Amino acid sequence: MNVNQFGPRGMIAGGRTRQSATALVSSSPPGCRLLGPSPPRRKAPVLEKHRSTPHRERRIAPQTAGPRDRRSTPRGAPRRPPLVSVVVPTLNEARNLPHVFGALPAALHEVVLVDGGSTDDTVEVARRLRPDVVVVRQTRTGKGNALASGFAACTGDAIVMIDADGSTDPAEITKFVETLIGGAEFAKGSRFGKGGHSKDITPLRRIGNEGLNLVVNTLFKTKFTDLCYGYNAFWRRVVPVMDLPSTELAARPDGKKLWGDGFEIETLINIRVASGGIRVKEVASIEHLRIHGTSNLNTFRDGARVLRTILSEFQRRRAAAPSKRRMLNRTVPVLAIPGGKWHGRGGALLTADKAEGA
Repeated sequence: MNVNQFGPRGMIAGGRTRQSATALVSSSPPGCRLLGPSPPRRKAPVLEKHRSTPHRERRIAPQTAGPRDRRSTPRGAPRRPPLVSVVVPTLNEARNLPHVFGALPAALHEVVLVDGGSTDDTVEVARRLRPDVVVVRQTRTGKGNALASGFAACTGDAIVMIDADGSTDPAEITKFVETLIGGAEFAKGSRFGKGGHSKDITPLRRIGNEGLNLVVNTLFKTKFTDLCYGYNAFWRRVVPVMDLPSTELAARPDGKKLWGDGFEIETLINIRVASGGIRVKEVASIEHLRIHGTSNLNTFRDGARVLRTILSEFQRRRAAAPSKRRMLNRTVPVLAIPGGKWHGRGGALLTADKAEGA
């Protein structure tokens, strides 16, 4: 075999084809090795864009849940900030609203003001300060019914509940929302955790709060540091887990509040959220003094309602049948769509299904 037949790149001189080189190698005597570089490998054919045969496109599954805050976005797209709704229950708080509304963070999705029948110009002041405010009239009386009415009117991804008397600092809303984005489903404000403080609570109320807090942590195996504080933030899909009294129920003829319509609402929410398997994280918060007016909170009357709420919720938990208890403890998938109807465990799913089908 004449090695000089091959050029420097391994091609056969004289214009021979690659097939001829293959035949030449196959016809070489055994043990004979050709010198020079090996012939180039055949490359895969390149598919042209204008080919007539239709090709199957690769289908990419949509992203159903984000890494932390679980808001649905297309794959590869930058994650948008959550839409934040702020619920503000009011009853004759016209003088306090300028301070509260003036301290709200910018770029909120909506502010839902729930009025409990104010006799001053609370609603007019709210609309003058913030023309885009959503005004809701609560269906009964009490803070619990006001919150339930406000939650039902929210359209954002996350809900923050604050007071209208200036005791809760609206500037802390950003910190609460960041806690949700960081992986929590319920950001619970705490005045007694590390970094928290209260300028408003009396020694008697503090002792009562610590006692009630101890009872809840013992009965429900929780680790709350502040049971009765009303500054919280959560994803809107958590609302059905709270199972609050329906806003469509009629008020009692005797004028008394329905169970869950009073100040016990904060304890009720905290217990049901913890029992429902929701991821709770406390956020240090500073409670300030009320700016104007007097509080509607009665230490002994409302403290007794809170204690009754704790015992009632514990009895409710124990009274569940074993089969129902297993169903309640079964984890169900997390809804990734903002504003989903439910989230949590099986019991909340059934409650949401009944409410939706009604």
